[in-house]
Amino acid sequence: MMIKNSEFIISAVNPSQYPTDNRVEIAFVGRSNAGKSSLINTITNRRKLAKTSGTPGKTRLINFFLINDEFYFVDLPGYGFAKVSKKEQEKWGGMMEKYLINRPQLKTIVLLVDSRHKPTQDDVHMYEWIKHYGYEAVIVATKSDKIKRSEFKKNEKIIKETLKFRGDDKFIFFSSLNKAGKEELTEMLISDI
Repeated sequence: MMIKNSEFIISAVNPSQYPTDNRVEIAFVGRSNAGKSSLINTITNRRKLAKTSGTPGKTRLINFFLINDEFYFVDLPGYGFAKVSKKEQEKWGGMMEKYLINRPQLKTIVLLVDSRHKPTQDDVHMYEWIKHYGYEAVIVATKSDKIKRSEFKKNEKIIKETLKFRGDDKFIFFSSLNKAGKEELTEMLISDI
């Protein structure tokens, strides 16, 4: 299946604003600088569908994008890096938790980690949370254009060991810059919708 069309539907703060059409949802989570918006733009072939910025923490709401008139990509606020107050971060956390715990339409959670670095404690907590609530997890190691080919295996091992990766989850390297991993990731996400 290819992504033929994508459109922004709504930015939500609370459940009363979420779409009510019961379509399947795939959520994207990760640190504020992990590249969620860039990834969404790359796999939908839309440069400005999701807002990107040089300043981490641009996504402050839960953004719903309708894909192929069939399902949603959901861009969640980033964690751990944005230069915002503790109070604002707690507000984002509560908003995300409400969405992630009470959303039966949510099928898969895509966790973005930086391929160059060992996952942070926040990444580990997010992965544990995904598994605790029984979601399918897809781990995407972003910015893979910034590491050497010879480092891929070593970095994959570090990421999987740090997260205590479960065998039923999926892992892929990805680059928004050179589009490496784009086709495989798209297939991975939408093949069984």
